Amino acid sequence: MELANGSTVEEFILLGFQIGQQKRHLLLAIFAVLYILTLAENITIITLVHADVQLARLPMYILLSNFSWLEICYVSTTVPRMLFDLAFPCGVISFHECFLQYYIFFSLGQTECFFLSAMALDRYMAICHPLRYPQMMSRDSCYALVATCWVLGFLWHIVPVTLISRLSFCGPNIIDHFMCDAGTILLLACPPIRNIPIIYQFSMDAVGILGNLFFVVLSYGAVILTLMKSSRRGSRMKAFSTISFHLVVVTLFYGTVAGMYVAPSGESQSQATKVVTLFYTTITPFLNPLIYCLRNDQVKEAVGRLQRRKMGLVKRKLTW
Repeated sequence: MELANGSTVEEFILLGFQIGQQKRHLLLAIFAVLYILTLAENITIITLVHADVQLARLPMYILLSNFSWLEICYVSTTVPRMLFDLAFPCGVISFHECFLQYYIFFSLGQTECFFLSAMALDRYMAICHPLRYPQMMSRDSCYALVATCWVLGFLWHIVPVTLISRLSFCGPNIIDHFMCDAGTILLLACPPIRNIPIIYQFSMDAVGILGNLFFVVLSYGAVILTLMKSSRRGSRMKAFSTISFHLVVVTLFYGTVAGMYVAPSGESQSQATKVVTLFYTTITPFLNPLIYCLRNDQVKEAVGRLQRRKMGLVKRKLTW
């Protein structure tokens, strides 16, 4: 953290979006609305799952309610700070706040990888092993799986973040991004940069992302093969409809992650990185609840039951 003259880097400056005031205010309005809608969508899912007895005991919806809470935490790690910098273009962030944001954001991203794998496992057990499903995915087993996803996600990046935070930073302290990211932080480290933190970060990213992606592909591949062999056309189409929404969410998440690694080099790299990061920090969390629940019959039925229950309470109060 020491500068070449012996002083210490105590803060970084996030450049954010280098655009005019009018465009900045437009982005502020758009992403503020997206953030509020994303929070509302995910809070609605969590409330609905916990308020409806039938949904609350189904493993898929236990996972989905926790996934919604994860999305709330995920967007709240970066978007409020981004909105603040759009409203008040200063961009100053302390060294410790920067690394805290970096750690939490990447930990939540890794946790999302594990949750997508857990959802794939749930669909695999439900469709490929229906007789063993109630036992293997019991309520206790499901909560143990949820806890494992959270714990592994937040343990995954402790070592690389710690190693990178111990590097020396000689200045400049300007980060060409709207958030603290490993790549942009490493550009500010004093040469020669030790290879251990970079290798460790890259290895953990590769294992965490590719390992979970491989598991998801295998799980849904087995599910699709099982459904193709099914003789019951009605149940097969219903199952295909359910997993298609899961596959769209998986594609959105891993597609944007892949975009980070195929971003063009040179001057356009930072702009491309901002666009891709903006997509998976704002657009994807906004779309995920809609994809999972928009055409989900069980969710629609739960909404109907909740509305009927509220109407019954209102009638009872009026009667009193």
